[in-house]
Amino acid sequence: MGLKVLFVEDEPALAEIVKESMESKGFVVNHTASAQNALLQYYSTQPDIIVLDVMLGDGDGFAVAKQIRDTDLNTPIIFLTSRSLPADVVTGFESGGNDYLKKPFSMEELIVRMKALLNKNRLILKTADITHEDISIAGYLFSYLNAELLFAERKRTLTSRESEILRMLILNKNRILSRDVLLNTIWGQNDYFSGRSLDVFITKLRKYLKDDPTVLIINIRGQGYKLVF
Repeated sequence: MGLKVLFVEDEPALAEIVKESMESKGFVVNHTASAQNALLQYYSTQPDIIVLDVMLGDGDGFAVAKQIRDTDLNTPIIFLTSRSLPADVVTGFESGGNDYLKKPFSMEELIVRMKALLNKNRLILKTADITHEDISIAGYLFSYLNAELLFAERKRTLTSRESEILRMLILNKNRILSRDVLLNTIWGQNDYFSGRSLDVFITKLRKYLKDDPTVLIINIRGQGYKLVF
């Protein structure tokens, strides 16, 4: 039996196309058009992944996700939306979303993102790739080897810890990178002073990346950080 999808979408034509496409890839799809019924279906079917429209006739997809995250931190959630301002993206991830797909979208892209989230052992980049090659972060170019961040004609030299934190965020792009992992990996300990130091470095990296509004380091309360671009 295929993996179970809870699909919440209130546009009938789009819903039919997406449902049929997911089923053709072997997914077992439970579709509903309402926010209220989405929660009922979630509790009754226990899906492997949730594909959730943001703007529903009887509610807000972000609110649905928040309720699910009250008891479930693991089931992947992909938001579908026509809203793509940076503030909307932040709200989506802070609501508990793992990914954010803007309408109109291709079915191929949706399926790829679903499979990536369902692969619990995935890594966005191999360590070797980011150690020896320049990596694009939207409008930026990051050289881990040289500890440099380039934007247009401007070049910024990073400290070793800034560079290491950014490297770990990139390795976990679109995934939550826990504070514990960051602190234990980079500082070798998890105490109050190390935690405050990490907060300072995150603030600095956000400042360095502010020239491109599509690049976000989002604080996931009680869990860690997520780099989105």
